[in-house]
Amino acid sequence: MAGDLMREAMIIIDMQMDMQARLDRGQDHVNGGAAGVISVLADRFRAAGKPVIHVRHREDRPGSDFHPHSAGYPAMPGAVALAGEAVFEKTTSSAFASTQIERHLRDEGIGHLYVTGAVAGFCVTSTVRSAADSGFKVTVVRDAVLGFDLAMAGLTARQIFDVSMGLLAADFAEMVDADEVKARLASA
Repeated sequence: MAGDLMREAMIIIDMQMDMQARLDRGQDHVNGGAAGVISVLADRFRAAGKPVIHVRHREDRPGSDFHPHSAGYPAMPGAVALAGEAVFEKTTSSAFASTQIERHLRDEGIGHLYVTGAVAGFCVTSTVRSAADSGFKVTVVRDAVLGFDLAMAGLTARQIFDVSMGLLAADFAEMVDADEVKARLASA
């Protein structure tokens, strides 16, 4: 990471209404209250003058839950971008693969990312790995990451979440809970 990338930012990944629909229909999950945790953290980042960056998943196929005109596409309450906040639409699992987020981060002097959002075993994991591989310091806020099961593979949400967080912690990111982030922001 270049020495001039000193700023910190919060990244909110894929906290869209499709996630709320999964929760509402009772899909096996971890951190069902992540949206509330994210909302509080975003307010704290904003109050500290630190950027909040939003990533949305978009699919152009009509009928997709992530098509811009579908009910699943909009941001969940608490994860809505405020005026002036960067919003990136991705078409891949990693926000780094199909957006200009890396250029934005470097242009803004951001070198430390606090990652939150959905889903633990997919877009969160791939974005964290890409960020770390690109030289960014990454902190994952565990209780602000939503995870779901993978029924077709016989895997529970807890299994996927624990393995995903364990692998990220082993080589790609620091793991903390929201209370630790709040304490860091308060002491900055």
